[in-house]
Amino acid sequence: MSLAAPASPDSGTEPGGQAIAARRWAQLLRAGGLVVATVALVLIALLSIWLGSRDIPFTDTWDVLLHPEAWAGSDTAVIIHDYRIPRTLLGIVAGLALGLSGALMQALTRNPLAEPGLLGVNTGASTGMVLAIAFLGVTSVLGYVWFALVGAALASLVVYVLGATGRGAASPERLVLAGAAITAVLYAFNTAVLLSNPEAYDEYRFWMVGSLAGRYYDVLLPVLPFVVVGAVVALLLMRPLNALSMGDDVGRALGARPGLTRAAGAVAVTLLCGAATAAIGPIAFVGLAVPHAARLLVGPDQRWVLPYSLVLAPLLLVGSDVVGRVIAPPSEVQVGIVTAVIGVPVFCLLCRRRRLSSL
Repeated sequence: MSLAAPASPDSGTEPGGQAIAARRWAQLLRAGGLVVATVALVLIALLSIWLGSRDIPFTDTWDVLLHPEAWAGSDTAVIIHDYRIPRTLLGIVAGLALGLSGALMQALTRNPLAEPGLLGVNTGASTGMVLAIAFLGVTSVLGYVWFALVGAALASLVVYVLGATGRGAASPERLVLAGAAITAVLYAFNTAVLLSNPEAYDEYRFWMVGSLAGRYYDVLLPVLPFVVVGAVVALLLMRPLNALSMGDDVGRALGARPGLTRAAGAVAVTLLCGAATAAIGPIAFVGLAVPHAARLLVGPDQRWVLPYSLVLAPLLLVGSDVVGRVIAPPSEVQVGIVTAVIGVPVFCLLCRRRRLSSL
């Protein structure tokens, strides 16, 4: 679809009239696309509330949502309000966190194949989880959340300190190398602990696959403040990220502060990805594929890439969860498996693109 606007009667007489009209038309198209994506997210959320292992007619589901007092105490109301609604809300919250953190990672590192695990966030959360299970005997999902959050935060802090040590500020290349090193060390540690403790491994493997099943308000509410703060920080970085996309020197000339922007971005990634990973486990490819889809739709402008990622990522995650519920009844395929199946072809396609490095 062309974004060029039709010529206005006086566009030929005013300098740059056509260009201004084209930009306005493009802005309207982008805003309209964001509205369409939001409506699609609402529809997929309704599907998530309706569909499940228990067959409930859509009319009953809709009536329970509109008139909860008339269904109070019924099995249908309990299933919808206590199980499906919190599961759907958690999918939306975790999805937007993964989408925003992936877009931030790719913008901060100027690496189109970057994803939230690049700074060691996922592995740090896994390490917190392993320590909680193996040495402290934590067996509840609510307990996992806090240890995984602390692990993600500490891993990200160590990566940033290592990336910023020495001459100069933390550069994208040094952050990536530090993240890869910390990820390798923590992965080896986790493997050693789990292999020596079969009970811990048995508990850990259910979290590791990535799932929205069995997560309710007791998991959603603790991670929600972290996601809100992380999302606000991420959205505040839209303009500085645009400036830094042209290089640190040009960014400074435009008023951006590269060191502060990267530090704030690392904090936002830690809060967003750490909270999502702690709540539902490591989910592959959402943070990688969604920002690319956003840039394909709206271009490299972070003022649009971040809002689009915020909407498209929960659309993908909740949609994958719905697919996982209906493809193998009465069992479910965990959402982490579905997103991986969808994401692997996308990842291979991205690796084959010639202009992969252009952000």
